[in-house]
Amino acid sequence: MSRTEDNWFLSSSLFGAASAVVITGLLVAKPKDPTFDLVSIDLTSFKFNLPLLDLGLVLTVNITNPNIVPIHYSSSTMSIFYKGALLGSADIKAGSQSAKSSKVLRLPACLNGLQLAHHAVSFVADVAKREMVLDAAVDIAGAAKVLWWDHKFVVHVDSHLTVDPLFLDVVEQENKSELDLFVS
Repeated sequence: MSRTEDNWFLSSSLFGAASAVVITGLLVAKPKDPTFDLVSIDLTSFKFNLPLLDLGLVLTVNITNPNIVPIHYSSSTMSIFYKGALLGSADIKAGSQSAKSSKVLRLPACLNGLQLAHHAVSFVADVAKREMVLDAAVDIAGAAKVLWWDHKFVVHVDSHLTVDPLFLDVVEQENKSELDLFVS
């Protein structure tokens, strides 16, 4: 073999090995959807909004970041629905989360008494059977830093919850999250 063929063979081998490392890294580092679990609901206040009563709550949520990079996210508002109507909201403060970690957030929430009054018959029936179905939705925007670049993302979360309206216990929940990663 001539020296030129040796250089070409060495260059090709190095390029092939580097490509294999990059492809393996991309497959291993593929972003995964975070998981969200409602742990508890605590009643914190009654606010008189005559002639009705608004409820103050704290939602305790466990969030797991399964990815190999830490994330930073902006503040957001979770919408809470009952029978398809907006019942209230919960505030999510801006923050960050370490790679491959779980974090418990306590989200202050307020439920609108007027909206609940519009569904009084359904609400009374739900209290009687001690099972109330709520839906929640939120979009959380943020960035994950990989090497020198910030990769922006949006996580959309839909939750379908069954709670005991008397004791505020979480009976059942189904949470779906979808991660959209923006490469710029």
